[in-house]
Amino acid sequence: MRLLRSLLRQNEGATAIEYGLIAAIISVVLIAGVSGLSDGLLNVFSTIENHLVNAIG
Repeated sequence: MRLLRSLLRQNEGATAIEYGLIAAIISVVLIAGVSGLSDGLLNVFSTIENHLVNAIG
């Protein structure tokens, strides 16, 4: 019974889980942001390529 009470009083594991969840949420947001940024960058390079092709050809 004493062991059960001791386990219920400890909250270091809960703190670690909270930090893990925060890190996971930040990771998802960063991945989504980088994905949007890469799409925009791809559009910029495609536009430059089209202008160069039109200027040369």
